[in-house]
Amino acid sequence: MPKIESFEKYSEEYDQWFDKHPDFYASEIETIRRLIPSAGAEGMEVGVGSGKFAVPLGIKVGVEPSEKMASIARLQGIDVHSGVAENLPFSDSRFDFVMMVTTICFVDDIVKSFREAFRVLKNDGFIIVGFVDKESELGKQYSEKKENSKFYKDATFFSVPEVLSYLNVSGFVISNVLQTLIPGEISNTIVEGFGRGSFVVIKGIRKTE
Repeated sequence: MPKIESFEKYSEEYDQWFDKHPDFYASEIETIRRLIPSAGAEGMEVGVGSGKFAVPLGIKVGVEPSEKMASIARLQGIDVHSGVAENLPFSDSRFDFVMMVTTICFVDDIVKSFREAFRVLKNDGFIIVGFVDKESELGKQYSEKKENSKFYKDATFFSVPEVLSYLNVSGFVISNVLQTLIPGEISNTIVEGFGRGSFVVIKGIRKTE
């Protein structure tokens, strides 16, 4: 599994991106924070990595296939389970929300991953999906350079309409779409919708009839 091997070998190097771009990182965190409860809800991050998003957002449970990344997250107090997005090691209707940040480009089956998130969510729970829009300036740069990247060589980038469609077929009702990292704007600019920002966060509600 080359995707996992890259994170096993270069986990510290991956995290250095956030240290080198603190304004971008802060904007991504704040955009997600606006869509999750401030307290009282149990969340779980799929692809928790070293905890770069889970820790500041107060998420205590995660799933991570890279043992090296998981070990870093555990040192920060996160209960990390070994596993992949397509086969989550949890019972049905367990969580209030599930978060996937920069994870969907590394999964093998995005629809199966979303359906697994749907399964482990309580009714009226929700999913948060944060990702780089492939149609954005940054997304196009990543796509052009992916063959030379340790991390993105095997990645699949998605447009916002594609992700919205996959969430819909997985049973989610879209409630919010936010965007940030907008060219020409200050780094902490966050606005609704998509088409301008490189980093997009979608919130989908788990509804059953």
